[in-house]
Amino acid sequence: MVCPLARFIHSQTHRRPTMILRTTTTPLQQQQQLQLLLLMLLLPAITMAKTVNPTGDPLQIQIQPERGLPEPRAYMPDAQHLDFVYHDHEELTRFLRATSARYPNLTALYSIGKSIQGRDLWVMVVSSSPYEHMVGKPDVKYVGNIHGNEPVGREMLLHLIQYFVTSYSSDQYVKWLLDNTRIHILPTMNPDGYAVSKEGTCDGGQGRYNARGFDLNRNFPDYFKQNNKRGQPETDAVKDWISKIQFVLSGSLHGGALVASYPYDNTPNSRLLKGICRSSALCAMFQTYSAAPSLTPDDDVFKHLSLVYARNHAKMSRGVACKSATPAFENGITNGAAWYPLTGGMQDYNYVWYGCMEITLEISCCKYPPAYELKKYWEDNQLSMIKFLAEAHRGVQGFVFDPAGMPIERASIKIKGRDVGFQTTKYGEFWRILLPGYYKVEVFAEGFAPREVEFVIVEQHPTLLNVTLQPSKYLVGGSSSTTQASSGKRRVNGKLQLSTD
Repeated sequence: MVCPLARFIHSQTHRRPTMILRTTTTPLQQQQQLQLLLLMLLLPAITMAKTVNPTGDPLQIQIQPERGLPEPRAYMPDAQHLDFVYHDHEELTRFLRATSARYPNLTALYSIGKSIQGRDLWVMVVSSSPYEHMVGKPDVKYVGNIHGNEPVGREMLLHLIQYFVTSYSSDQYVKWLLDNTRIHILPTMNPDGYAVSKEGTCDGGQGRYNARGFDLNRNFPDYFKQNNKRGQPETDAVKDWISKIQFVLSGSLHGGALVASYPYDNTPNSRLLKGICRSSALCAMFQTYSAAPSLTPDDDVFKHLSLVYARNHAKMSRGVACKSATPAFENGITNGAAWYPLTGGMQDYNYVWYGCMEITLEISCCKYPPAYELKKYWEDNQLSMIKFLAEAHRGVQGFVFDPAGMPIERASIKIKGRDVGFQTTKYGEFWRILLPGYYKVEVFAEGFAPREVEFVIVEQHPTLLNVTLQPSKYLVGGSSSTTQASSGKRRVNGKLQLSTD
């Protein structure tokens, strides 16, 4: 018998055609999985998904036609509500509040904190369920204007909000995205820096930093090197924010280049360079030698995500250099460290600490171009911004239960061979963006025996994988545990992860 909670959770997770696998691996069941996979591939118009609880209790059989969604439609703003101009913080605040009041069923406005000078760090949620997390619905985010003198992303995100709320009832793709995703948009992370920046300034550092002179994209804990820079209110607010919400996917919008950059931003060589780099000449020489790729265990996924943005952009994938003296990027993407290593970046922190796949999107050659160019930047980036968020529905998603069908919070999960782990939410949910292939997942929770589960990912069909953990059989030191469980965990940068040793 399946408990009501498990049945409810399953009903909440059926969003679009989903491949659902057994978590047992006997030869007969493997054969059944392959038959199911072949059936799905041979009948693309219909997805048949047989949902099976890991304990063996069948939940239901669903047959649903596959939705062929049309491309998102072009958006033309209503100048009465939002025009293609730069908005100061007061104007930005008024727009967000007015939008929240006009579209209460699609938006929710909240502040994650304040800047040094007391400006709110506003976040707008855009979703058909804006006020609360819906079980099985992934949370994604965009962050703009981390460098105050790079405000194109700030304006693009305001227009993205307007596009979503005005298109929900008429655009099938937007409706699907908002029905199945909670989108959090932070238009400006550095409002103080923006306040002292100057329109038309393509280079230079005026306004880049916060009011205390700190570069916020060098202010996060770092995986490769201890970051001794004093934490700033803006970065502390973001760290607290992402510790409370299990974000699956994220994009940080910048200016000054035209490229999608992916982790890692830093490299193990940064420790060596600190001891060697004594003069500017030596720094330049060793910087050249150190600018090699620093690849994550999920490099295939990060490259894919970057290509999704670049190829849906009007120009980025051409890989044309902004200036003759600046680099050109093949296909419009680059590994961050291969471009230039940096310590304390936000995208590495999102990935290593919380398993959120964030990339950095450089969307304008000029840092602060004239306002009359904003319309063209929107036309270049509209499709990319939407298609990128939809990638949260690729890969595997599911729940971790105990034998009673109750969710297990903060279970640690790792895809075998990919050493950066992630954890379940308080509802036992997890998501991981993966490309088509055959995978094994390791699941561990305190008081339960670890479990390894095999599954398959197919193109455009997320795999729903529900895992039931059994209680440990032995008590060690007064707590429920097993020798295998105790030896199968480790801490990396303060996070509990599984070990394949």
